[in-house]
Amino acid sequence: MAKEKPRKKGYDYFEYFCASARYACQAAEHLEKSLANFAPETCREKLEVMHHIENAADGFRHDMTQVLSHEFIAPIEREDIIELAQDLDNVVDAIDDVMRRIYMFNVQTIRPEAKQFSALITKCCHALLETIEEFRHFKKSQTIGKHIIEVNTLESDGDTLHAECIRKLFCGNEDALAIVAWMTLFEGFEECLDACEDAVDVIESVIMKNT
Repeated sequence: MAKEKPRKKGYDYFEYFCASARYACQAAEHLEKSLANFAPETCREKLEVMHHIENAADGFRHDMTQVLSHEFIAPIEREDIIELAQDLDNVVDAIDDVMRRIYMFNVQTIRPEAKQFSALITKCCHALLETIEEFRHFKKSQTIGKHIIEVNTLESDGDTLHAECIRKLFCGNEDALAIVAWMTLFEGFEECLDACEDAVDVIESVIMKNT
């Protein structure tokens, strides 16, 4: 994905948020596809693709903060812009961390629960994007509340899945190293969903302060 460049004049922060959410969707889709068609010998290559997405998102956020530092008037409070930008970046970082851990732990096979988690993360990122797309019109939007609830619901589903995943690890005959590795991975999956929820929490706070 080509890196998107923020406009220096009349910068559209809401479009920046949308672009950041699209990076999150791209990262989530790459993770889901990588796990669905997992081959250990291609893990390093998949990780490099993920790093490219993460680096592009980081660079885009840096460009935005440079613009914000010279901006006299912003559409919402500067602190909220910075917090939401960081939370959106955290989503991509969390997904990148999952892929990195899979590589570091030399995972050879993907558990079905991991594929469930990755599909849930993709759904949550797309629900986050839908929320962000409505954010520009938050004072009049009839659907932004529904999208926020969807993100919260998916995050809650992730909590339930995480608990079941950990229980299954300890109910099976896994060796200690596998248990530690998969506990860490499942925590990483859950952190991706938590990051999505953190982002919509900021949006909800902005709505409450401005309506």
